[in-house]
Amino acid sequence: MEGSSNAFSMFLPFIMMFVVLYLLIIRPQQKQKKEHQKMLDNLKENDKVVMNCGIIGKIVSIKSDKNTIVLRVDDSNNTKIEFQKGNVMALLEKED
Repeated sequence: MEGSSNAFSMFLPFIMMFVVLYLLIIRPQQKQKKEHQKMLDNLKENDKVVMNCGIIGKIVSIKSDKNTIVLRVDDSNNTKIEFQKGNVMALLEKED
């Protein structure tokens, strides 16, 4: 019986490191990913967003079949660019 308790005490530091790693890194990343997906699911036309590349624009249309959005990035020239929906980094303004 003493051999099994010795083996457990040998693996205890590894188990504790995994628990700390989970609590400090993995769990917050999963939470952030869920929040980002929720934000992507709630995007609507006329929302002002910033893309991962730094481009800021207003959503003109959402193409759910291709999972893309069309942004108007310049009002004076009516310039529009199509992006993958997953590249939206943040929602700046929400217009109802």
